[in-house]
Amino acid sequence: MNNPFDGFKVISSYTRERAIGDGVLRDVSALAKESGFAVPVAMTSAAWMEAVSWSQSNEAFQDETGRLWDVLIMAKFAATRPQGRRSEESPRSSFSVYRVPNISDATEATELALDMHIGPGDDGAPVITIMLEHED
Repeated sequence: MNNPFDGFKVISSYTRERAIGDGVLRDVSALAKESGFAVPVAMTSAAWMEAVSWSQSNEAFQDETGRLWDVLIMAKFAATRPQGRRSEESPRSSFSVYRVPNISDATEATELALDMHIGPGDDGAPVITIMLEHED
């Protein structure tokens, strides 16, 4: 199949490395490797704020490392389960995590839907991005 963009000059690109540097993506590869991922993993800043970010002023016994671990374990489960909400044709898997919202006086866990996308990184090797379900 021919690439419709053959012969065109790229005038601008936004790399994953730059997105991490700009804070658009958050590299979580170190903890992801501990939880069993074999490829680099990043989260969008919006997914981080909803699922992981935690203010100690909320006075609950939580921290960001534990909250990130919960997300990564559920993502790993979604990546390895047979089919589930994943289509073989789609590079995305949907999963949910229950977390206490990062707002004062919140004490009840609520469900947060997340998507995990696997695709080529800056050098073409596979990478994973965890995002809110409405993000691309």
